[in-house]
Amino acid sequence: MPTICWFRRDLRLGDHPALLAAVAQARADDDEVVALYVVDPVLQHSAGAPRLAYLAASLRALDEATGGRLVVRHGRADHVVPEAAREVGATSVHVSAATEPYGRRRDDAVAAALAAGGAALVRTGSPYAVAPGRLRTGQDGPYQVFTPFRRAWLDHGWHAPAPRPGSVPWATLPSDGVPDAPPTDVRLPDAGEHAAHARWRAFLRDDLDGYDVDRDRPDLDVTSRMSVHLKHGEIHPRTMLADLAAAGTGATGRAAESVATYRSELAWREFHADVLWHSPDATRRSLRPAVPDDAWATGAAADDALTAWTEGRTGYPLVDAGMRQLRAEGWMHNRVRMVVASFLVKDLHIPWQRGADHFMAWLVDGDVPQNQLNWQWVAGTGRDAAPYFRIFNPVTQGRRFDPDGAYVRRWLPELRGVPGAAVHEPWRLPDGPPPGYPDPMVDHAHEREVALADHARRPT
Repeated sequence: MPTICWFRRDLRLGDHPALLAAVAQARADDDEVVALYVVDPVLQHSAGAPRLAYLAASLRALDEATGGRLVVRHGRADHVVPEAAREVGATSVHVSAATEPYGRRRDDAVAAALAAGGAALVRTGSPYAVAPGRLRTGQDGPYQVFTPFRRAWLDHGWHAPAPRPGSVPWATLPSDGVPDAPPTDVRLPDAGEHAAHARWRAFLRDDLDGYDVDRDRPDLDVTSRMSVHLKHGEIHPRTMLADLAAAGTGATGRAAESVATYRSELAWREFHADVLWHSPDATRRSLRPAVPDDAWATGAAADDALTAWTEGRTGYPLVDAGMRQLRAEGWMHNRVRMVVASFLVKDLHIPWQRGADHFMAWLVDGDVPQNQLNWQWVAGTGRDAAPYFRIFNPVTQGRRFDPDGAYVRRWLPELRGVPGAAVHEPWRLPDGPPPGYPDPMVDHAHEREVALADHARRPT
Protein backbone atom coordinates (compact mmCIF):
# COMPACT_ATOMS: atom_id res chain seq x y z
CA MET A 1 0.00 0.00 0.00
CA PRO A 2 1.27 3.55 -0.73
CA THR A 3 2.32 5.86 2.04
CA ILE A 4 1.70 9.61 2.15
CA CYS A 5 4.15 12.47 2.68
CA TRP A 6 2.10 15.51 3.66
CA PHE A 7 4.03 18.67 2.79
CA ARG A 8 3.38 21.84 4.80
CA ARG A 9 6.16 24.18 5.93
CA ASP A 10 8.73 21.95 4.22
CA LEU A 11 8.42 22.57 0.48
CA ARG A 12 11.65 20.79 -0.47
CA LEU A 13 13.08 17.33 -1.06
CA GLY A 14 16.48 17.74 0.59
CA ASP A 15 17.13 17.56 4.35
CA HIS A 16 13.57 16.32 4.90
CA PRO A 17 13.44 13.52 7.52
CA ALA A 18 9.69 12.97 7.16
CA LEU A 19 10.08 12.42 3.43
CA LEU A 20 12.92 9.98 4.05
CA ALA A 21 10.71 8.06 6.48
CA ALA A 22 7.92 7.91 3.88
CA VAL A 23 10.31 6.75 1.16
CA ALA A 24 11.80 4.08 3.44
CA GLN A 25 8.35 2.70 4.22
CA ALA A 26 7.30 2.76 0.56
CA ARG A 27 10.42 0.87 -0.47
CA ALA A 28 9.93 -1.67 2.30
CA ASP A 29 6.39 -2.21 1.05
CA ASP A 30 7.48 -2.15 -2.61
CA ASP A 31 5.02 0.66 -3.19
CA GLU A 32 4.81 4.42 -3.82
CA VAL A 33 4.78 7.77 -2.02
CA VAL A 34 1.90 10.21 -2.40
CA ALA A 35 3.17 13.82 -2.28
CA LEU A 36 0.22 15.64 -0.71
CA TYR A 37 -0.35 19.33 -0.10
CA VAL A 38 -3.59 20.56 1.48
CA VAL A 39 -4.86 24.04 0.68
CA ASP A 40 -6.27 24.86 4.10
CA PRO A 41 -8.97 27.58 4.00
CA VAL A 42 -8.02 28.78 7.49
CA LEU A 43 -4.40 29.40 6.50
CA GLN A 44 -5.40 30.84 3.12
CA HIS A 45 -7.70 33.34 4.82
CA SER A 46 -4.97 34.47 7.24
CA ALA A 47 -2.35 35.13 4.55
CA GLY A 48 -2.08 38.23 2.40
CA ALA A 49 -1.85 38.21 -1.38
CA PRO A 50 1.98 38.53 -1.52
CA ARG A 51 2.50 35.43 0.63
CA LEU A 52 -0.17 33.44 -1.24
CA ALA A 53 1.41 34.39 -4.57
CA TYR A 54 4.81 33.27 -3.34
CA LEU A 55 3.34 30.03 -1.98
CA ALA A 56 1.83 29.27 -5.38
CA ALA A 57 5.25 29.72 -7.00
CA SER A 58 6.90 27.51 -4.37
CA LEU A 59 4.30 24.80 -4.89
CA ARG A 60 4.90 24.94 -8.64
CA ALA A 61 8.60 24.39 -7.97
CA LEU A 62 7.82 21.44 -5.69
CA ASP A 63 5.46 19.98 -8.29
CA GLU A 64 8.25 20.17 -10.85
CA ALA A 65 10.68 18.51 -8.42
CA THR A 66 8.25 15.60 -7.98
CA GLY A 67 7.90 15.12 -11.71
CA GLY A 68 4.46 16.75 -11.78
CA ARG A 69 3.08 14.40 -9.13
CA LEU A 70 2.32 16.84 -6.34
CA VAL A 71 -1.25 16.10 -5.25
CA VAL A 72 -3.02 19.29 -4.21
CA ARG A 73 -6.36 19.01 -2.44
CA HIS A 74 -8.56 21.77 -1.00
CA GLY A 75 -10.37 21.65 2.33
CA ARG A 76 -9.96 21.08 6.03
CA ALA A 77 -6.99 18.86 6.71
CA ASP A 78 -8.88 16.61 9.13
CA HIS A 79 -11.21 15.78 6.23
CA VAL A 80 -8.81 15.81 3.27
CA VAL A 81 -5.91 13.82 4.73
CA PRO A 82 -7.96 10.84 6.01
CA GLU A 83 -9.87 10.83 2.72
CA ALA A 84 -6.61 10.62 0.77
CA ALA A 85 -5.39 7.82 3.03
CA ARG A 86 -8.60 5.85 2.42
CA GLU A 87 -8.36 6.53 -1.32
CA VAL A 88 -4.97 4.79 -1.62
CA GLY A 89 -5.24 2.45 1.36
CA ALA A 90 -2.36 4.15 3.21
CA THR A 91 -1.79 3.16 6.83
CA SER A 92 0.56 6.05 7.58
CA VAL A 93 0.89 9.72 6.78
CA HIS A 94 4.38 11.18 7.32
CA VAL A 95 4.79 14.82 8.31
CA SER A 96 7.23 17.27 9.84
CA ALA A 97 5.79 18.12 13.25
CA ALA A 98 3.87 21.38 13.46
CA THR A 99 4.87 23.64 16.33
CA GLU A 100 2.64 26.73 16.04
CA PRO A 101 -0.71 26.78 17.90
CA TYR A 102 -3.03 26.27 14.93
CA GLY A 103 -0.85 23.59 13.40
CA ARG A 104 -0.69 21.60 16.62
CA ARG A 105 -4.49 21.65 16.96
CA ARG A 106 -4.91 20.75 13.30
CA ASP A 107 -2.51 17.81 13.53
CA ASP A 108 -4.15 16.44 16.66
CA ALA A 109 -7.48 16.49 14.81
CA VAL A 110 -5.93 14.80 11.75
CA ALA A 111 -4.27 12.15 13.93
CA ALA A 112 -7.59 11.34 15.60
CA ALA A 113 -9.40 11.14 12.25
CA LEU A 114 -6.70 8.89 10.79
CA ALA A 115 -6.72 6.62 13.84
CA ALA A 116 -10.47 6.13 13.45
CA GLY A 117 -9.72 4.64 10.04
CA GLY A 118 -6.81 2.53 11.18
CA ALA A 119 -4.03 4.82 9.95
CA ALA A 120 -1.37 6.82 11.80
CA LEU A 121 0.07 10.32 11.59
CA VAL A 122 3.85 9.87 11.87
CA ARG A 123 5.64 13.08 12.91
CA THR A 124 9.36 13.19 12.13
CA GLY A 125 11.49 16.29 12.57
CA SER A 126 10.29 19.90 12.67
CA PRO A 127 11.00 23.19 10.89
CA TYR A 128 13.69 23.96 13.50
CA ALA A 129 17.18 22.71 14.31
CA VAL A 130 16.06 22.07 17.89
CA ALA A 131 12.37 21.34 18.25
CA PRO A 132 10.45 23.91 20.33
CA GLY A 133 9.75 22.68 23.85
CA ARG A 134 12.82 20.47 24.00
CA LEU A 135 15.14 22.81 25.90
CA ARG A 136 14.43 23.28 29.61
CA THR A 137 16.08 25.36 32.32
CA GLY A 138 17.76 23.87 35.38
CA GLN A 139 14.44 24.33 37.18
CA ASP A 140 12.72 22.32 34.39
CA GLY A 141 10.87 25.34 33.04
CA PRO A 142 10.87 27.16 29.70
CA TYR A 143 13.52 29.75 28.96
CA GLN A 144 12.38 33.33 29.51
CA VAL A 145 15.51 35.10 28.26
CA PHE A 146 17.31 34.72 24.95
CA THR A 147 20.96 34.57 26.03
CA PRO A 148 20.66 31.51 28.30
CA PHE A 149 18.40 29.90 25.70
CA ARG A 150 21.09 30.40 23.07
CA ARG A 151 23.71 28.83 25.32
CA ALA A 152 21.47 25.81 25.91
CA TRP A 153 20.66 25.66 22.18
CA LEU A 154 24.33 25.63 21.24
CA ASP A 155 25.16 23.06 23.93
CA HIS A 156 22.30 20.81 22.79
CA GLY A 157 23.33 20.92 19.14
CA TRP A 158 21.44 19.43 16.22
CA HIS A 159 21.56 16.59 13.75
CA ALA A 160 23.53 16.76 10.53
CA PRO A 161 21.39 17.53 7.47
CA ALA A 162 19.35 14.55 6.32
CA PRO A 163 20.40 13.17 2.92
CA ARG A 164 18.33 13.86 -0.15
CA PRO A 165 16.54 10.71 -1.33
CA GLY A 166 18.21 9.34 -4.43
CA SER A 167 14.94 8.59 -6.10
CA VAL A 168 11.35 8.59 -4.95
CA PRO A 169 8.63 6.31 -6.32
CA TRP A 170 6.03 9.07 -6.56
CA ALA A 171 2.44 7.98 -6.91
CA THR A 172 0.09 9.51 -9.46
CA LEU A 173 -3.27 10.68 -8.07
CA PRO A 174 -5.90 13.15 -9.21
CA SER A 175 -5.01 16.67 -8.07
CA ASP A 176 -6.84 19.97 -7.88
CA GLY A 177 -3.67 21.56 -9.22
CA VAL A 178 -1.48 24.26 -7.74
CA PRO A 179 -3.72 27.22 -6.81
CA ASP A 180 -3.53 30.30 -8.97
CA ALA A 181 -1.52 33.16 -7.54
CA PRO A 182 -3.66 36.11 -6.48
CA PRO A 183 -2.85 39.40 -8.18
CA THR A 184 -0.23 41.48 -6.41
CA ASP A 185 2.07 44.37 -7.31
CA VAL A 186 4.72 43.11 -4.88
CA ARG A 187 8.02 42.15 -6.52
CA LEU A 188 8.43 38.57 -5.35
CA PRO A 189 11.78 36.77 -5.06
CA ASP A 190 12.37 33.50 -6.88
CA ALA A 191 10.66 30.63 -5.07
CA GLY A 192 11.46 26.98 -4.48
CA GLU A 193 14.23 24.81 -3.08
CA HIS A 194 16.64 25.55 -5.91
CA ALA A 195 16.18 29.31 -5.50
CA ALA A 196 16.66 29.02 -1.73
CA HIS A 197 19.99 27.25 -2.12
CA ALA A 198 21.13 29.63 -4.84
CA ARG A 199 20.36 32.64 -2.62
CA TRP A 200 22.10 31.03 0.36
CA ARG A 201 25.24 30.18 -1.64
CA ALA A 202 25.38 33.76 -2.95
CA PHE A 203 25.16 35.15 0.58
CA LEU A 204 27.87 32.81 1.89
CA ARG A 205 30.13 33.80 -0.98
CA ASP A 206 29.52 37.54 -1.12
CA ASP A 207 28.19 38.90 2.16
CA LEU A 208 28.75 36.58 5.12
CA ASP A 209 32.21 37.90 6.01
CA GLY A 210 30.87 41.41 6.63
CA TYR A 211 27.57 40.38 8.20
CA ASP A 212 28.53 41.19 11.79
CA VAL A 213 29.03 44.87 10.95
CA ASP A 214 26.90 45.43 7.85
CA ARG A 215 23.67 43.60 8.78
CA ASP A 216 22.17 46.77 10.34
CA ARG A 217 22.72 48.87 7.19
CA PRO A 218 19.57 48.93 5.02
CA ASP A 219 21.37 51.08 2.47
CA LEU A 220 23.83 48.28 1.68
CA ASP A 221 21.33 45.46 1.03
CA VAL A 222 23.74 42.76 2.21
CA THR A 223 21.51 40.67 4.47
CA SER A 224 20.77 37.10 3.41
CA ARG A 225 17.00 37.52 2.81
CA MET A 226 16.64 33.85 3.73
CA SER A 227 13.60 34.47 5.95
CA VAL A 228 11.14 33.79 3.12
CA HIS A 229 12.81 30.47 2.28
CA LEU A 230 12.85 29.44 5.93
CA LYS A 231 9.20 30.41 6.32
CA HIS A 232 8.15 28.07 3.50
CA GLY A 233 10.66 25.37 4.38
CA GLU A 234 12.48 25.54 1.06
CA ILE A 235 15.65 25.08 3.09
CA HIS A 236 16.08 23.73 6.61
CA PRO A 237 18.03 25.72 9.24
CA ARG A 238 20.04 22.55 9.90
CA THR A 239 21.45 22.83 6.37
CA MET A 240 22.35 26.47 6.97
CA LEU A 241 23.97 25.71 10.32
CA ALA A 242 26.11 23.01 8.73
CA ASP A 243 27.25 25.49 6.08
CA LEU A 244 27.97 28.09 8.74
CA ALA A 245 30.07 25.57 10.66
CA ALA A 246 32.07 24.89 7.52
CA ALA A 247 32.49 28.60 6.85
CA GLY A 248 33.63 29.16 10.44
CA THR A 249 36.32 26.48 10.38
CA GLY A 250 39.59 28.32 10.69
CA ALA A 251 37.92 31.72 10.47
CA THR A 252 39.22 34.55 12.62
CA GLY A 253 38.39 38.16 13.35
CA ARG A 254 35.45 39.70 11.55
CA ALA A 255 34.70 36.52 9.56
CA ALA A 256 34.42 34.44 12.73
CA GLU A 257 32.26 37.09 14.39
CA SER A 258 29.97 37.17 11.37
CA VAL A 259 29.45 33.40 11.49
CA ALA A 260 28.62 33.60 15.20
CA THR A 261 26.26 36.54 14.66
CA TYR A 262 24.35 34.82 11.87
CA ARG A 263 24.08 31.68 13.98
CA SER A 264 22.62 33.81 16.76
CA GLU A 265 20.00 35.17 14.37
CA LEU A 266 18.90 31.59 13.70
CA ALA A 267 18.85 31.04 17.47
CA TRP A 268 16.48 34.02 17.85
CA ARG A 269 14.15 32.35 15.36
CA GLU A 270 14.20 29.17 17.42
CA PHE A 271 13.76 31.08 20.70
CA HIS A 272 10.59 32.73 19.41
CA ALA A 273 9.23 29.36 18.31
CA ASP A 274 10.00 28.00 21.77
CA VAL A 275 8.26 30.92 23.50
CA LEU A 276 5.15 30.38 21.37
CA TRP A 277 5.23 26.65 22.11
CA HIS A 278 4.94 27.36 25.82
CA SER A 279 2.66 30.42 25.47
CA PRO A 280 0.40 29.78 22.46
CA ASP A 281 -1.83 32.76 23.26
CA ALA A 282 1.15 35.08 22.64
CA THR A 283 -0.10 35.37 19.07
CA ARG A 284 -2.58 37.98 20.34
CA ARG A 285 -1.95 38.48 24.07
CA SER A 286 0.92 40.51 25.51
CA LEU A 287 3.14 38.28 27.60
CA ARG A 288 3.53 41.06 30.14
CA PRO A 289 2.07 44.55 30.49
CA ALA A 290 4.12 47.46 29.23
CA VAL A 291 1.68 50.32 29.76
CA PRO A 292 -1.83 50.57 31.24
CA ASP A 293 -4.77 49.94 28.96
CA ASP A 294 -5.76 53.61 28.90
CA ALA A 295 -2.40 54.50 27.28
CA TRP A 296 -3.42 53.12 23.90
CA ALA A 297 -4.85 55.43 21.23
CA THR A 298 -8.33 54.54 20.05
CA GLY A 299 -11.06 55.91 17.80
CA ALA A 300 -10.95 57.71 14.47
CA ALA A 301 -7.73 59.59 15.22
CA ALA A 302 -5.90 56.34 15.95
CA ASP A 303 -7.29 54.81 12.76
CA ASP A 304 -6.08 57.79 10.74
CA ALA A 305 -2.63 57.56 12.34
CA LEU A 306 -2.45 53.86 11.55
CA THR A 307 -3.36 54.55 7.93
CA ALA A 308 -0.66 57.21 7.61
CA TRP A 309 1.87 54.74 9.05
CA THR A 310 0.84 51.94 6.67
CA GLU A 311 1.09 54.25 3.67
CA GLY A 312 4.46 55.72 4.60
CA ARG A 313 3.17 59.24 5.29
CA THR A 314 4.39 59.86 8.86
CA GLY A 315 6.91 62.57 7.94
CA TYR A 316 9.78 60.53 9.40
CA PRO A 317 11.80 59.37 6.39
CA LEU A 318 13.26 56.12 7.74
CA VAL A 319 9.81 55.01 8.91
CA ASP A 320 8.18 55.95 5.62
CA ALA A 321 10.91 54.30 3.54
CA GLY A 322 10.45 51.06 5.44
CA MET A 323 6.69 51.04 5.03
CA ARG A 324 6.98 51.71 1.31
CA GLN A 325 9.58 48.97 0.92
CA LEU A 326 7.08 46.63 2.57
CA ARG A 327 4.41 47.56 0.03
CA ALA A 328 6.80 47.14 -2.89
CA GLU A 329 8.72 44.00 -1.92
CA GLY A 330 6.68 42.25 0.77
CA TRP A 331 9.84 42.47 2.85
CA MET A 332 11.61 44.99 5.04
CA HIS A 333 15.13 45.20 6.42
CA ASN A 334 15.20 43.95 10.02
CA ARG A 335 16.68 47.10 11.53
CA VAL A 336 13.96 49.14 9.83
CA ARG A 337 11.28 46.70 11.02
CA MET A 338 12.30 47.55 14.59
CA VAL A 339 12.19 51.29 13.91
CA VAL A 340 8.77 51.31 12.24
CA ALA A 341 7.33 49.04 14.94
CA SER A 342 8.66 51.25 17.71
CA PHE A 343 7.20 54.31 15.99
CA LEU A 344 3.74 52.77 15.81
CA VAL A 345 3.70 51.59 19.43
CA LYS A 346 5.74 54.27 21.20
CA ASP A 347 5.13 57.40 19.10
CA LEU A 348 1.58 56.76 17.89
CA HIS A 349 0.58 54.66 20.95
CA ILE A 350 -1.19 52.06 18.83
CA PRO A 351 -1.25 48.46 20.14
CA TRP A 352 1.35 46.14 18.66
CA GLN A 353 -1.33 43.71 17.47
CA ARG A 354 -2.54 46.19 14.83
CA GLY A 355 0.96 46.56 13.44
CA ALA A 356 1.51 42.82 13.52
CA ASP A 357 -1.68 42.32 11.51
CA HIS A 358 -0.51 44.77 8.85
CA PHE A 359 2.85 43.04 8.59
CA MET A 360 1.21 39.63 8.21
CA ALA A 361 -0.99 40.99 5.42
CA TRP A 362 2.04 42.14 3.39
CA LEU A 363 5.12 40.15 4.39
CA VAL A 364 6.13 37.35 2.05
CA ASP A 365 8.11 35.91 4.97
CA GLY A 366 5.22 36.42 7.42
CA ASP A 367 5.70 33.75 10.08
CA VAL A 368 3.54 33.77 13.20
CA PRO A 369 6.15 33.15 15.92
CA GLN A 370 8.71 35.48 14.36
CA ASN A 371 6.30 38.27 13.53
CA GLN A 372 4.29 38.28 16.74
CA LEU A 373 7.22 37.81 19.11
CA ASN A 374 9.38 40.39 17.35
CA TRP A 375 6.53 42.87 17.69
CA GLN A 376 6.26 41.99 21.38
CA TRP A 377 10.03 42.47 21.75
CA VAL A 378 9.79 46.00 20.35
CA ALA A 379 6.64 46.79 22.34
CA GLY A 380 8.32 45.68 25.57
CA THR A 381 5.62 43.09 26.22
CA GLY A 382 7.60 39.96 25.34
CA ARG A 383 10.27 37.76 26.86
CA ASP A 384 12.75 40.59 27.20
CA ALA A 385 15.36 41.16 29.86
CA ALA A 386 15.99 44.81 28.93
CA PRO A 387 16.00 46.95 32.09
CA TYR A 388 14.57 49.93 30.20
CA PHE A 389 11.65 50.78 27.97
CA ARG A 390 13.10 50.56 24.46
CA ILE A 391 12.17 53.52 22.22
CA PHE A 392 13.85 53.95 18.84
CA ASN A 393 14.55 57.49 17.64
CA PRO A 394 13.83 57.37 13.89
CA VAL A 395 16.19 60.24 13.12
CA THR A 396 19.09 58.86 15.15
CA GLN A 397 18.54 55.41 13.68
CA GLY A 398 18.50 56.86 10.17
CA ARG A 399 21.69 58.84 10.63
CA ARG A 400 23.48 55.86 12.17
CA PHE A 401 22.40 53.06 9.85
CA ASP A 402 21.66 54.98 6.62
CA PRO A 403 24.37 57.59 7.01
CA ASP A 404 24.21 59.06 3.49
CA GLY A 405 20.44 58.61 3.17
CA ALA A 406 20.68 56.18 0.23
CA TYR A 407 18.02 53.85 1.61
CA VAL A 408 15.57 56.68 2.24
CA ARG A 409 16.06 58.18 -1.22
CA ARG A 410 15.59 54.73 -2.82
CA TRP A 411 12.06 54.45 -1.42
CA LEU A 412 10.95 58.08 -1.11
CA PRO A 413 11.07 59.78 -4.52
CA GLU A 414 9.85 63.03 -2.93
CA LEU A 415 13.20 63.30 -1.12
CA ARG A 416 15.60 62.27 -3.87
CA GLY A 417 16.75 65.83 -4.32
CA VAL A 418 17.82 66.15 -0.66
CA PRO A 419 21.55 65.40 -0.34
CA GLY A 420 23.30 63.34 2.30
CA ALA A 421 22.12 62.86 5.86
CA ALA A 422 19.89 65.95 5.67
CA VAL A 423 17.29 63.64 4.15
CA HIS A 424 16.54 62.25 7.62
CA GLU A 425 15.24 65.65 8.84
CA PRO A 426 13.61 67.31 5.83
CA TRP A 427 11.62 69.65 8.08
CA ARG A 428 14.93 71.37 8.90
CA LEU A 429 15.60 72.31 5.29
CA PRO A 430 15.44 76.09 4.64
CA ASP A 431 12.12 75.74 2.81
CA GLY A 432 10.83 72.78 4.81
CA PRO A 433 10.07 69.35 3.32
CA PRO A 434 10.00 69.15 -0.50
CA PRO A 435 6.57 69.31 -2.17
CA GLY A 436 4.57 66.13 -1.67
CA TYR A 437 6.32 65.04 1.52
CA PRO A 438 4.48 65.67 4.82
CA ASP A 439 5.63 67.40 7.95
CA PRO A 440 6.19 65.03 10.91
CA MET A 441 2.80 63.86 12.17
CA VAL A 442 4.04 63.90 15.79
CA ASP A 443 6.94 65.31 17.80
CA HIS A 444 9.09 62.30 18.63
CA ALA A 445 10.66 63.90 21.71
CA HIS A 446 7.24 64.66 23.17
CA GLU A 447 5.78 61.25 22.36
CA ARG A 448 8.82 59.58 23.87
CA GLU A 449 8.11 61.35 27.18
CA VAL A 450 4.45 60.32 26.98
CA ALA A 451 5.46 56.69 26.39
CA LEU A 452 7.91 56.75 29.31
CA ALA A 453 5.29 58.27 31.60
CA ASP A 454 2.78 55.60 30.55
CA HIS A 455 5.37 52.90 31.16
CA ALA A 456 6.03 54.26 34.64
CA ARG A 457 2.39 53.61 35.57
CA ARG A 458 2.26 50.15 34.03
CA PRO A 459 0.45 47.42 36.00
CA THR A 460 2.68 45.34 38.26
